[in-house]
Amino acid sequence: MAGNTIGKLFTVTTCGESHGPMLAGIVDGVPPGFSLKNSDIQHELNRRRPGFSPFTTQRRENDIIEIFSGIFQGKTTGTSIGIAIKNTDTRSQDYSDIKNIYRPNHADFTYDKKYGIRDYRGGGRSSARETVIRVAAGAIAKKYLRLKYNIIIRGYLSQLGPIHCPFDSWKEVENNSFFCSNSHKINELTQYMKKLKKSGNSIGAKIIIIAENVPIGLGEPVFDRLDADIAHAIMSINAAKSVEVGDGIQVVEQTGDMHRDEILSNGFTSNHSGGILGGISNGDKIIIQAAFKPTSSIRIPGKTVNIQGEETSIITKGRHDPCVGIRAVPIAEAMLAITLMDHVLRFRAQCGK
Repeated sequence: MAGNTIGKLFTVTTCGESHGPMLAGIVDGVPPGFSLKNSDIQHELNRRRPGFSPFTTQRRENDIIEIFSGIFQGKTTGTSIGIAIKNTDTRSQDYSDIKNIYRPNHADFTYDKKYGIRDYRGGGRSSARETVIRVAAGAIAKKYLRLKYNIIIRGYLSQLGPIHCPFDSWKEVENNSFFCSNSHKINELTQYMKKLKKSGNSIGAKIIIIAENVPIGLGEPVFDRLDADIAHAIMSINAAKSVEVGDGIQVVEQTGDMHRDEILSNGFTSNHSGGILGGISNGDKIIIQAAFKPTSSIRIPGKTVNIQGEETSIITKGRHDPCVGIRAVPIAEAMLAITLMDHVLRFRAQCGK
């Protein structure tokens, strides 16, 4: 299986399955002499880890990071950083009933048809469990970008199903299990998710990720446009179905004089472009919106086929996120950090400043 690496100078390669012994990764391109310790990564993993919220999967993983290469006396050596996170709470027997059945709207069908074999235990490689390594790698990128360039990357839940959550406070994002910035919406979100879980159904969500203090000049004007690479990174997250930069789809109803970001001596008067012009960062905030589909593993009966192509019905048991968009916030933050880190190094290599 190809396609397990992202980046050109800052590269992240992941391996491992949902119910294998561990997830592991190689992070390459981190400059030498950079201070890095386990706790720098563990904080981000704790934000993503499952089993610690009543509204995410109840698979309880502590996600303890292990760094086994690339660090000496607390500093990066410039060589590959090897990371591993063990799986400790797998219940593979939960999937025995769907061993020979495809879950509708799940990668079960396409994986089996492409490779002729699939790991049905939690989806194997197609499971969102794989993203734990991305978050670990993103934590490294986040720290480097923050300390060297003062780049700050943060995200929040902007919509869960029919509930819109207008931005209010970054402090509130870390005070609840929804990554919601608006304290007035927490009770409504809680009651909605309680009813949803009881029904055995799932729901989609939308998140917004913002990078501040991004320098001018990241990205290339043709194939390696910064917005194109960001879209690639975000769309590589499980269940992601759309990515918007700046105003996104709203530009359809805007005229040119409405959409343009006029320029004054002290900067731009607006940011409809989301901080990227011609594929290159313009120094303004990079604003990314991403939508995630409802989880396909639900307890409501549905029609499907088995591996013989015979029609049957399915009910998915086990522990699943009723809304994958909730835990997507730290994952999307990580993917944006990985992309910006790669482009920072590429800019420095090409332009020397």
